[in-house]
Amino acid sequence: MKRRWFRPWGWVYRPVSLAGWVAAALVAAFWLNVFIAVDRRAHSVSDLLYGVFPFFTCSFLLLLWVAGQSSEPADG
Repeated sequence: MKRRWFRPWGWVYRPVSLAGWVAAALVAAFWLNVFIAVDRRAHSVSDLLYGVFPFFTCSFLLLLWVAGQSSEPADG
């Protein structure tokens, strides 16, 4: 039996095991680190958004893929 890390929750997934929480926490820590690094050099809000967008999007999609691969099927 395969251990599930995430459970479908609307359009996203929510962590249901320690491994899922660790994966989500690592992505959140990465986002915070990127935000601080980009914000240090940004001169405006648009600079900040343009700077963080590629990192936030790629890491969110990676987490979404991991969650989809390690979740229980939507029908049960």
